[in-house]
Amino acid sequence: MTSSDDQLPTHTPYDGSSKLFAIGLKPLELDRWIEVDENLLPHLAEKRRLYAEIPGSVFVEEEASRDAQREVLDMLASHLPAKFPATHRHSGEVVTVVGAPYDDALAGLAEAPLVAASLLVQEDLILMRRDESGWRLVAGSLCFPSSWKLTEKFGRALQDIHAPVPGFGPGTRPAELINRMFDGLQGQAVERYNWSIQSGDALYHPLSDRQRVDRATSRPSKFPDGDVNAHAFIRVERQTLRKLPASRDVLFTIRIHLDPLRVLQRHPDRAALAASFTEQLLSLDIEQLDYKGLTADRDRLVAVLNQMAHP
Repeated sequence: MTSSDDQLPTHTPYDGSSKLFAIGLKPLELDRWIEVDENLLPHLAEKRRLYAEIPGSVFVEEEASRDAQREVLDMLASHLPAKFPATHRHSGEVVTVVGAPYDDALAGLAEAPLVAASLLVQEDLILMRRDESGWRLVAGSLCFPSSWKLTEKFGRALQDIHAPVPGFGPGTRPAELINRMFDGLQGQAVERYNWSIQSGDALYHPLSDRQRVDRATSRPSKFPDGDVNAHAFIRVERQTLRKLPASRDVLFTIRIHLDPLRVLQRHPDRAALAASFTEQLLSLDIEQLDYKGLTADRDRLVAVLNQMAHP
């Protein structure tokens, strides 16, 4: 389900092109909206497992969001077979993924159009709607969370969702800018990247706000045995935003790429990547390090990266 040691990373935002704790939105050509790779079937299998075992943790909806959910499904049904004919095909009135089984256990859940849409793509899908409180999370399929819980954010406005993020809480300039960007989206799409370090290759990686506070207080290591090379994975989030033409809701997609840190040793730009990675880690203040869960491990990671840059 993750990149192997034989594959180079698809995206390397830690090269300095995407700074942590920055908005960093860039225009996105619609032809590049969705990503499909060799992990498509394993990722969809993991989504089906999570839907079967913990459906209430990975899908939420307000009933009034069903029309917008259907809009997302229709957009993907139009886009995917045209862009990826080898993996996505029309079967009657629906689109199917070649090689992906249909699970009868999901039949009831899949009545929600956003669930059906999520089983066509590797991306997680979040719907945001504007009301008097701002842009609220009104529906979401989040099978691969990066240290947050969908149920804790459901129904909340953007500024409250981002409250735990250093510098992005209610009343901050970044929070105001994000709301304006959502307001200003029209037919275009935008993308941004985020990244973090985790121990192990789990795609389902939730963390509650309470756990985040407890972790920041105790500041435990992600790697209790100290073996960064054996356990560290770079978790890259490719995020896109599109305003839906009919509902005017905003669709937020999140695609996860997991790469073993040690794979950078084989990268042709190893020295430059390791140096930039190190620079970004060293630029984080204590609050940012706590948020990323890197306080106890930054020096250990920097040592490994320095060894890569200067073998």
